[in-house]
Amino acid sequence: MAIAHILASTALKSVGIIGSTLWIIPLILASLTYIHYDKLDPESPVINQKTLYKEYDFVVVGGGSAGAVVASRLSEIPQWKVLLLEAGPDENEISDVPSLAAYLQLSKLDWAYKIESTGRACLGMKNGRCNWPRGKVLGGSSVLNYMLYVRGHKHDYDHWEALGNPGWNYSEALKYFIKSEDNRNPYLARTPYHGTGGLLTVQEAPWKSPLVVAFIEAGQELGYPIRDINGADQAGFMIAQGTIRRGQRCSTAKAFLRPVKLRKNIHIALNSHVTRVLINPSNNRAFGVEFYRNGRRQVVLARKEVILAAGAINSPQIMMLSGIGPKRDLERLNIPVLADLPVGKNLQDHVGMGGFTFRVDKPISIVQDRFPAFAMSMQYILNGKGPMTTLGGVEGLAFVDTKYGNRSWPDIQFHMAPASVNSDAGARVRKVLGLTDELYNTVYKPIANQDVYSLIPLLLRPHSRGWVKLKSKNPFDDPIINANYFDDPRDIKTLVEGAKIGINISETNAFKKFGSRFHIIPFPNCKHLEFRSDEYWECHIRTISMTIYHPVGTCKMGPRWDSEAVVDPRLRVYGVPGLRVIDASIMPTIPSGNTNAPVIMVGEKGADLVKEDWLGPRQPK
Repeated sequence: MAIAHILASTALKSVGIIGSTLWIIPLILASLTYIHYDKLDPESPVINQKTLYKEYDFVVVGGGSAGAVVASRLSEIPQWKVLLLEAGPDENEISDVPSLAAYLQLSKLDWAYKIESTGRACLGMKNGRCNWPRGKVLGGSSVLNYMLYVRGHKHDYDHWEALGNPGWNYSEALKYFIKSEDNRNPYLARTPYHGTGGLLTVQEAPWKSPLVVAFIEAGQELGYPIRDINGADQAGFMIAQGTIRRGQRCSTAKAFLRPVKLRKNIHIALNSHVTRVLINPSNNRAFGVEFYRNGRRQVVLARKEVILAAGAINSPQIMMLSGIGPKRDLERLNIPVLADLPVGKNLQDHVGMGGFTFRVDKPISIVQDRFPAFAMSMQYILNGKGPMTTLGGVEGLAFVDTKYGNRSWPDIQFHMAPASVNSDAGARVRKVLGLTDELYNTVYKPIANQDVYSLIPLLLRPHSRGWVKLKSKNPFDDPIINANYFDDPRDIKTLVEGAKIGINISETNAFKKFGSRFHIIPFPNCKHLEFRSDEYWECHIRTISMTIYHPVGTCKMGPRWDSEAVVDPRLRVYGVPGLRVIDASIMPTIPSGNTNAPVIMVGEKGADLVKEDWLGPRQPK
C-alpha cells in the first residue's frame, strides 16, 4: 500500500483538515466540477454494471493495482468479453487527496487486516499486532497507498530470471515500466529509463518543505549522489516521485479503467466479494467463480480463464477456499483438495523502523494546528497545490548500504517526512499504527504539535518468510496472517545498522542548521537499555515495527522443479488449467523498493502473456 510512511504521512493527513472540517472537501469538489471542470480529472467514474452476462471470456478477480491493469489491457481485444469483479466500492473525493491517505485506513475502503502476534515485533501495538491495511476499493491499495513511484533494483528482476523464470529480467521489466508511465518531470522523461504518454501519471508533489532539501543535501554530505533512483543506478537520494496527476492521486482505477469505461466488451461489478473459483473436479479446469453481491450469491462463467488479481492476501485465500493449497491445511478444514500447492507461503514484506523522530527549532515541518483548513483546502482545490498534494507526507527517498550490503545493491531504504507520530497530537497516526496508550503518552504526547521530521529506515530484502492461512471455511472470515518479522536474526541486525545511518543523516550540517536532534525520551519497554546502543535500537525496532505495506510472494512464481512454486513463469497455476494469478503474490522475492510500480509492471506483462497464449506472440505490446 505503498502506505509506508504512516508516521510522517498520517501526521500530514491531519494538516488541519480533520474532524469537523473534513466534510467540506467533497462539497467544494462537487461545486467546482461545474466552474472548473477542466482543472479536475475529466474522466468520470466507471460504470458499475448491474446486470451481468452469464459467461465472459475472462473473469478478473480484484480491481486493484494489478487487476485494473489486466482488465483494461485485455479489453483492448474487441472480440474478448472481460468481467472485473471488485469486492469494494469506487474511489471517492477523499481518496483523491494525496495528503489524506491515512484517513482511508480503517475505513470501509480497507480490509483492515491485523497480523498475528509473535513476541518479536509490533511490541508497541495493542495486543502486539500490527495493522495491515489493504485496499478494498476499485484501484485496490493504489487508492490507500502513499503513491510513491519506485521500481526496485535491476538485480531484483535479473534474480527472478535466475531463479528459473525466463522473460522476467530487468530489461524485460523495464519495457513494461516505460509502457505504463507518463512521467511529467522533463529531466527524467528525456532519459531511456522513463516513458511519456502512458496511462499512469508520475511526477513530484507540487509542494515541498525545507526539510526535504536538507535531506538531499545530507545525502551529498555522506557521499551519496542525487540521482534518479528509478534509473541506471539506485544508491542515492532523491525527492520522491509519485502517481499523482494535477495534484490528485492517480490510482490504477483512474489511470487504466476510467478511460475505457465505455468499451462495450468490459463490465465492472463493484461490491462483489468472490468466495471461490469454480473448478471441474474431473479435469481440474477452472471454469468460473462464485461471488456475493448485495447479499446474494451469484455465479459467472469464464470461457477462457479466471484470473486472480486479488493481491498477496486475498488471492491465496480464494485459492485455498477453492481447494488449491497445502494438503494438510485444507484437510484440517475439510476442504476437498484439488491441487496440493504451497499457496500462502513465502510471504514477504518490507518492515521499517517507525517512530524514529527528530526535533527541529524552526517552524518548517507539518504541524496540524499551523495550517488554516479553509485556505489550504481552497489552494488545493483551485490550483492543485499546497501541502495537501504531498505524497501522504513522504517527501524524500534514499537507498543506502549497510556493512551487510553494498552500493551496487543497497539493503536499506529511507523515507523522509516532515512530521511524525506527534504532529497531529494523537488524532490519527497513533490509531492507524495501533500504538498503545502507554507508548504514545510517554514518548510522543510531550512533544505534541511540535516541529519534527521522521526518517523511516526499511529493510529492502528480508530473509524472514511468513504465511497466510485460512481461519475457517467461511469466506467472510479474515485469513490468518503471520508476517513472521525478524524470524531470521539477519533482518534485525541490518535494520539496526539502518538506524545508525539515520542518526548520521540527522547529524549532518544540512540538518544541524535547523537545530536537528534525536527525540530523547526512551520507549518504556526499552529504558533499561543504554540509550542509542545497538541493543536500544533493536528494542525500538521491535516496538514500532512498521509495515511498509508491501506484502508479496504468497503464490510464488517458479519453474516446475521449484517445490515452493504455485504458478509457472507465465503465471498459470500448476495443475489447474484455466486459472492464472497476476498480482503481487507471484513475486518470488520482494523488489528492493516500494512495490506498487512493480505490481503494475506485473499487471502489464501478465496481460501480454495472456494475449500471447490465446492470440500468438505477434500481438502488439
